[in-house]
Amino acid sequence: MIEIDKLRNVGILGHGGSGKTSLGDAMLFAAGATARLGKVADGTSALDFEPEEIHRHSTLSTALHSLAWKKNRVCLVDTPGQSPFIPDTLNSMRAFRSAVFLLSPSTGVRVEAERLWQRANDLKVSRIGFVSKMEREKSGFKEGLESIFSSLEAKGVLMQMPIGSEENFKGVVDLVTMKAYLFEGDTGKYKEGDIPGDLAADAQEMRVQLLEAVAETDDLLLETYLEAQDMAPEALKSALRAAVIEGKLVPVLFGSALHQVGIPQLLDAIIDYLPSPLEEGDFTGSNPVTKEPETRKCDPNAPFSAYVFKTLIDPFAGKLSLMRVISGRITQDMTVYNSNKQVREKLGHLFRLEGKKQEPVQEALAGEIVAAAKTKDISSGDTLCDEKAPVQFDGLEHFTQLISFALEPKTKADEEKVPQGLHKLMEEDPTIDMHRDTQTREFILAGMGQLHIEVVVEKLHRKYGANVELKAPKVPYKETIKGSANAQGRLKKQSGGRGQFADTWLKVEPLPRGKGFEFVDQIVGGAVPRNYIPAVEKGIREAMVEGFLAGYQMVDVRATLYDGSYHDVDSSDIAFKIAASMGFKAAVEKAKPVILEPIMHMEITVPDENMGDVIGDLNSRRGKVEGMETKSHSEVIKARVPMAEVLKYSQDLNSMTSGRGSFTMEFSHYAELPPHLVDKVVKDSKAAHETHKAS
Repeated sequence: MIEIDKLRNVGILGHGGSGKTSLGDAMLFAAGATARLGKVADGTSALDFEPEEIHRHSTLSTALHSLAWKKNRVCLVDTPGQSPFIPDTLNSMRAFRSAVFLLSPSTGVRVEAERLWQRANDLKVSRIGFVSKMEREKSGFKEGLESIFSSLEAKGVLMQMPIGSEENFKGVVDLVTMKAYLFEGDTGKYKEGDIPGDLAADAQEMRVQLLEAVAETDDLLLETYLEAQDMAPEALKSALRAAVIEGKLVPVLFGSALHQVGIPQLLDAIIDYLPSPLEEGDFTGSNPVTKEPETRKCDPNAPFSAYVFKTLIDPFAGKLSLMRVISGRITQDMTVYNSNKQVREKLGHLFRLEGKKQEPVQEALAGEIVAAAKTKDISSGDTLCDEKAPVQFDGLEHFTQLISFALEPKTKADEEKVPQGLHKLMEEDPTIDMHRDTQTREFILAGMGQLHIEVVVEKLHRKYGANVELKAPKVPYKETIKGSANAQGRLKKQSGGRGQFADTWLKVEPLPRGKGFEFVDQIVGGAVPRNYIPAVEKGIREAMVEGFLAGYQMVDVRATLYDGSYHDVDSSDIAFKIAASMGFKAAVEKAKPVILEPIMHMEITVPDENMGDVIGDLNSRRGKVEGMETKSHSEVIKARVPMAEVLKYSQDLNSMTSGRGSFTMEFSHYAELPPHLVDKVVKDSKAAHETHKAS
């Protein structure tokens, strides 16, 4: 059992492609947690082990692995950095309050990094900055770092000085101890020695900058520094640690994950400067009954509480609930209380995740991250606790899906597997949404981007054997009328024996948008017997489902039955239903029928320099810009745009902003489709209907 002060839970954060997973693999290898250096490029990473990740050379889901370093245990949390998978990172950040943040001076700050940094600020995550691709960075990296920290509105301070740059990068100078560490090739082995003579003056100047930055974080420290003009290494280390934990400074280190340079020094810094769970501060929640605030300290002797931040589902091993133990302790076969669902649940085996492997543990204390197997009613975002001391922490952050596709099962068997498999995947990934469109009868899968959807479809096939094709979803147009009209619907059939007769007179008129359908019975004097009135309404409702112009459902219509006639023998429910349908269609034809299209409300966040291009593009999509506001170094554009114009907006925005733009989108209202587009929608609808009939 580990002592809590010897534990570090450390997230690895940064934008996609910044080298997070490679750094994680390098740290695991340097610490002896893995027998060989895993590499993303050749599919041997200990952290990117899912087939979809190996295929794409990219992290798609948060993974965990631990290592031992100088009698401490470090639990690494490797997170996705690509925009479609950022929600998984943002929600997993509830499990740790320490992070190594990957910095790329030559690339600058991307929008994903800004989102992660802001979330880290909100959760009070202590950070170390690390430049992990020094073999690629040119010597002018300092200006790039200054620009990064200016954009992030943070105080970065160099704790090391690199020795060499690009292919000549071979080590670092520690500005705290003023020692040089020179590495031998790609072996990870190094020698500690004096600072090379040609770097001594620069190193001394950079150390003064470090001392001044640290001294400014504390008035008493500043006074001491001004008197002595120096600090002993241990005093500097202690002061720097306090500043990092309080979020006042972000020390920056340098290295090369590819060539194993600077990795041991990074591991030292994690232990020296990032907090143990005991130093991370209290976790705040509320009493699920009284709603009064509740706090939990990281104390193994306090009442048990834990937060479930992620769910993994294996078709064979079952469900794993990943949790951070906030207070108390948890053991195998323990009964816990789920304060979100207000149910008790007995846990099965406990595991510590080591990449794709699961190491059984008997017990976990406050501060540790473990997985409970085969949980039944536990979901991501739930709080588990002692029923006698209930608490509930904030749940998952909600994200609006940005793109939708229609799923077409390839066989009848696939049609049954699709909803079952997707419901399982939705437990793992709350940013997926699946429903069956009542109008088009399509399975609609929504997610955070096209890549996200493609990965879901691959998992659906691999894990649950469901084969589907992705198609652009049909836009759920609707139809309505703009005017009023009257018409007769009359059915008279006589072919020997009993005939069919029904006669209806209907008036149709528009209702305000969003009111749906209203049926009015104005029959007097028994012109249509009471027992046939429901059949008239049913006939009208069925005709509305079929639409008039393009086969889309009709809405916002009032239909009034005001006259008619019947036959004692030949009238029936079915006759009046057919007659009403005929009369309704005849009236709609004269009542100025139109097609309605769904309009989406969008908020698009883009860099200042891309604002003009994005607004121009929105105008070309028939969008209406309703406002703009400046937020940090970006512009937030608020607009309403027809859904048909933004079905694949994610890819287009990425192209316009070089991946730095983001947006949210939600349904706003229905509006009339411009006349010049009606013919195309009608033509496409009829073609799709003919294709469907042929198949």
